[in-house]
Amino acid sequence: MTDGNHSRPDPDALLRQAAQEGKGRLKIFLGAAPGVGKTFEMLSEGAARRRDGVDVVIGVVETHGRAETAALTRGQEIVPRRDVPYDGRILSEMDIDAVLARAPRLALVDELAHTNAPGSRHPKRYQDVEELLAAGIDVYATLNIQHVESLNDIVASFTRVRVRETVPDRILELAEIEVVDIPPDELIERLKAGKVYLPHEATRALGHFFSKSNLSALRELALRRAAQAVDAQMLDHVRALGVGGTWAGTDRIVVAINELPGADGLVRAGKRVSDGLHAPWTALFIETPRTAHFNDAQHRRVAEAMTLATQLGAAVATVPAASVVDGIRGFLTTARATQLVVGKSRRSRWFELLHGSVVDRLVRDTPGVTVHVLPLDARPAASEPRQRRGAGWGTPSGYAITLLLVGLVTAVGSALFHILDLGNVALLYLLPVMVAASLFGLRTGLFAGLASSLAYNFFFLPPVGTLSVSNPENVISIFVLLGVAVATSQLTARVRAQADLAAASARTNATLAGFLRQLSAVNDPSEAARLICEDVARLFDVQAVLLAPLVGPGLAVQAASTPDYRLDTMDMAAANWASDTGTPAGKGSGTLAASEWLFNPVRAGGRTLAVLGVARDNGEPIRADQVPLLSSLIDQSVLVLERLRLEMEMRDVDAVRTRDRLRAALLSSVSHDLRTPLTAVIAAADELGHGATPELIGTIRNEAARLNRFVANLLDMARVEAGALKLNVEPTDLADAVAGAAHDARRALEGHAVQLDVPPDLPLVLVDPQLFHHCLLNLLDNAGRYGDPGTAILVAGRHVYGEIRLSVCDHGPGLPPGREGEVFETFHRLEGSDRAAGGTGLGLAIVKAFAEAMGMTVEAGNRPDEPGAAFTLVFPTALIVRAVASDAV
Repeated sequence: MTDGNHSRPDPDALLRQAAQEGKGRLKIFLGAAPGVGKTFEMLSEGAARRRDGVDVVIGVVETHGRAETAALTRGQEIVPRRDVPYDGRILSEMDIDAVLARAPRLALVDELAHTNAPGSRHPKRYQDVEELLAAGIDVYATLNIQHVESLNDIVASFTRVRVRETVPDRILELAEIEVVDIPPDELIERLKAGKVYLPHEATRALGHFFSKSNLSALRELALRRAAQAVDAQMLDHVRALGVGGTWAGTDRIVVAINELPGADGLVRAGKRVSDGLHAPWTALFIETPRTAHFNDAQHRRVAEAMTLATQLGAAVATVPAASVVDGIRGFLTTARATQLVVGKSRRSRWFELLHGSVVDRLVRDTPGVTVHVLPLDARPAASEPRQRRGAGWGTPSGYAITLLLVGLVTAVGSALFHILDLGNVALLYLLPVMVAASLFGLRTGLFAGLASSLAYNFFFLPPVGTLSVSNPENVISIFVLLGVAVATSQLTARVRAQADLAAASARTNATLAGFLRQLSAVNDPSEAARLICEDVARLFDVQAVLLAPLVGPGLAVQAASTPDYRLDTMDMAAANWASDTGTPAGKGSGTLAASEWLFNPVRAGGRTLAVLGVARDNGEPIRADQVPLLSSLIDQSVLVLERLRLEMEMRDVDAVRTRDRLRAALLSSVSHDLRTPLTAVIAAADELGHGATPELIGTIRNEAARLNRFVANLLDMARVEAGALKLNVEPTDLADAVAGAAHDARRALEGHAVQLDVPPDLPLVLVDPQLFHHCLLNLLDNAGRYGDPGTAILVAGRHVYGEIRLSVCDHGPGLPPGREGEVFETFHRLEGSDRAAGGTGLGLAIVKAFAEAMGMTVEAGNRPDEPGAAFTLVFPTALIVRAVASDAV
């Protein structure tokens, strides 16, 4: 940062611009209300761009039956919509895949706040638009002001209508905005003429949402929100270019808070100025080296003023600086502020002559900024302790060490006096001055300069041993030495103060980086909550507790820094207030201050993720100089908790998608696999009327058994998905189990010989007999279906390397190399095989699910000795029953 006319480019602004490289550009046609012509304007501009040779397509448009709007779609390319079945109906949504495949230069997308049908890739249409932008496609979109997330409550307060479909403000911040607006009277006439809603709907709307007062307020909100977006984009642009100046497209107000009585009055005055100008405002506190010497009352006043500013809607900032004037000037330049509210304390003329006036310097050194000055009472209350000044005046040990250094330099100078002239001896005395100023501060440095001058005069200037000076030139030398000592002390003390500020800033940054690094490695919300509480408690010497919203009303404690925390009724009321309103509550705030805890909401996207409560054992609130660090830690916590919440939601979405895919595959499978055996059963039953034959009865039995197996598989799969498997584990003999399964599957294995190679001396295994029976039936059924006709099915069991392996092998085409694991996927069937149509794709999936539920694993592969597939159930050591008695024999 340099002067007001020349600045270096802002790295953050450059990074934001670089992040947009390669992405499409978004333009939003923002309307104050329905019916102002947003869609008409978007289509008109899209048609104009098409005439200019731009590749334009309509992704989705809602004409709402308006003929003039529909007319604009003629002659433009429209991407067909995608039909989504939902609750017995067919919903039409924008086909984002088709738009991406078409890859136009510009896509027109109506109704940005629209909620997509369940089963769509994204729940909201604005997320579809974000994907189009990421693919490098420019997008024109429409949006009404009541759908902006941050304005949702404001619109509901005067329209009495709360809009459920909202768009995050970040979308507007990235977009070029064109306000589409018509006067309220003209919009009302359009409504009466049936150009917005149907006649009966228009009559109801005129009495509620579309009153003239509501439309005027919405119009103002739209214009103001667009102006804010334009102002933010303009500031980002000039910061990226490093252009100086305030660039006051709109007013930006800064309120400089201090530790004096009446600081809260500055905040209220700033709020009044902000309301009068409809401008954003920031409460600013400058942290100087003097801040470290504030007493408790001064810290409390600053903290209360910052809390009040937050409650009144201001942004808050704490900036470290060597002096108040330098800090305020730097922040005004960075924020491009146009107005400053500052307090002027009552100081004596002697004080202002010695120290100068902060207000006068601000007025002189901040051209282009309007300065509002309010008088403050600088006198503390009678009961208030004075500001601690021990460190400012130095410490006794510092003065003692300084005298020792002066004495050491005097001794060295006396020893070297025969080879040094008086000028060089005087230079030696600058060493204790620099050391004292660096280690102990300005006043100790000045004391070192005075002591050095006296020592130089007493020990080296004739007449030696007195403080008198015989040579006038030596008088000049003394004053030069004293002046150099004072200047050196000033410079050294200033460097020390700047180094202290840099060290404090580095410690804060290191704390934030370590906090975020630790949380970023956590994937469990409970563990993240515990780390947040522990770190906050450690850094601020407080008790910390994190409460999370329940599914219903209320909060539940998710983690605490110590197990002996206590929250009473008043504390829980403050926590619920912070959660519901999104503002701090409790100790040190303006709401429910009787609580012993201060609760800060942890919010993201307009919703409260958690509430962080802090409390000190002595009942004191968080100091003002600690508030920025706490706010930063809360912001970091927001990022982590929001990431974990989104990950959980994505897992839920993936589960929903999987269920939808399974449901669709199930319907497809049922339509085929139920129809085939039913057709055979019906045909055989018809023939029974003409005289039953053994073949017909066999057909009915076989197809009924096949149908029964299919229904059993469906029920088993439903149990697996619902997690409703209940195990009844008991020792089971493998030879008996295999023989029983082969007997029950004999109809499915017709045309195949079954070879059982399961030694009877194999140990018993701990399984659920019924589930294990289902596994064997499905493996045998699969082998019978894919084995070549007339070949044998082999079931072999072996006890090797501490585990039992039970294999079912067939003679058939085998499995495609490298794709063995795919056969266990639900509804997966081998492609290219005429025998695949006879299966549902559920059997092997059920085998895998049941086996894993019982602690086994299942492997698929090809036989090593001859063609065919082999499926192996592996029983680990934990499932093998040890025959202790027989081993002893």
